[in-house]
Amino acid sequence: MKILLVEDERKVANLIKKGFEEEGLMVDIAEDGDVALQKVSINNYDLIILDIMLPGKDGIEVLKEIRARGILKPIMMLTAKDSTSDKVIGLDAGADDYITKPFVFEELLARARALIRRGQAIEKAQPIQIHDLVIDPVSRKVTRAGKEIELTSKEYSLLEYMARNKNRILTRTMIAENVWDYQFDSLTNIIDVYINYLRKKIDKDHQKKLIHTVRGVGYMIKE
Repeated sequence: MKILLVEDERKVANLIKKGFEEEGLMVDIAEDGDVALQKVSINNYDLIILDIMLPGKDGIEVLKEIRARGILKPIMMLTAKDSTSDKVIGLDAGADDYITKPFVFEELLARARALIRRGQAIEKAQPIQIHDLVIDPVSRKVTRAGKEIELTSKEYSLLEYMARNKNRILTRTMIAENVWDYQFDSLTNIIDVYINYLRKKIDKDHQKKLIHTVRGVGYMIKE
């Protein structure tokens, strides 16, 4: 799980980063709003912890811009402001939670984990769309250009895994460990066989191909 911490007080940022990393969470730090927005545009974070008092754009401006981009990842506001009106402003702007300084680290960690779990549950229930391919994780229904596609259970699992990692190169080892739940055996071609199954069902009758081979590395789905 990966967190973006937007905090201009380096000492505070480093303490939070150290504590989270000791708990197995990865943390990127941004010291101002512009850097935060750049990082959000190129990384897929499970949680954003956002201080309100930042140089340049303040945290509320950054929060509003993140939400305006359609990014629905959970956001926790972290600030010294503790008045009810400040909390209402943050929550109304799209924040999911609010914690004030000084704080107890264990509480910050617990609330961060709760937000990540909630965000993952919501994300898993949302339909995934790539061009005209639509995947409904709840019903496990797959359509392309409005036409339903029948998939086996393993074909569906492979497609959903690739779709949740769209535009990302997935090695055969990554696919084996996440879809088949075993260590990859370099002698087996089962992944290549299933990719071929998907190509026949997803891409065969369409001019625009979504499943791509990255020669010598693996596969990816991209628009």
